Amino acid sequence: MILDAFDLTGKTALVTGCRRGIGAGIALGLAEAGADVIGVSAHLEADCEIGKQIRALGRKFYGYSCDFSDRKALYDFIAKAKAEAPAPEILFNNAGHILRKPAAEHPDEYWDTIMAINLDSQFILTREFGRDMVARGRGKIVFTCSLLTFQGGINVPGYAASKGGVGQLVMAFSNEWAKSGVNVNGIAPGYIATDNTAALRADADRFKAILDRIPAGRWGTPEDFKGIAVFLASAASDYVNGAIYPVDGGWLGR
Repeated sequence: MILDAFDLTGKTALVTGCRRGIGAGIALGLAEAGADVIGVSAHLEADCEIGKQIRALGRKFYGYSCDFSDRKALYDFIAKAKAEAPAPEILFNNAGHILRKPAAEHPDEYWDTIMAINLDSQFILTREFGRDMVARGRGKIVFTCSLLTFQGGINVPGYAASKGGVGQLVMAFSNEWAKSGVNVNGIAPGYIATDNTAALRADADRFKAILDRIPAGRWGTPEDFKGIAVFLASAASDYVNGAIYPVDGGWLGR
């Protein structure tokens, strides 16, 4: 039966940036479909809310904190997770950051921080956990891309460049690993009501201009990512490779 293909019972998913926003929506959706979750964020409290919600579903939750801009901290997390938690069959590279300043004033520090978090860490995590999936002959890897994987944005050159790079990682890893049973795909969120978009939503003119262009007539929510996350993590997407799915209320089609 087709619904059985979406069942994640017995699977373990690693979700980065899971404490809030899109990452929390993804983690909760995967748990609702049956998966246990390894969650990691820059600051993840032992009694974090997402952990409580996942455990309340009867799933296991393994929580970690990691500064994704710190290369040593990233490798320390990888070693600890591999030693303490089950090997993940599913990896969601969701953690990300944004720093806003016009291009002519965009400092090296902004650029370096954004690249380290949004691009470097995602490459390293995928390589380190993905090689184990390749060896097992199965796995699902999903990157959180962006509208700015396809567009340039305003006042966020580092973020736009990093998300363009993430889109290329989707295709590069997929080209090599599809034959080994590892599906690599991406999700491109539109304008979602999260901390990352708080500044935009606080600007009345920008908020209205954005809302007026979204065919769906609303900003997205983290809950809007549950369905696509479960699809891309499950057997239902076994012949889906190297694709990036917009979840944007129709923005890119306008």
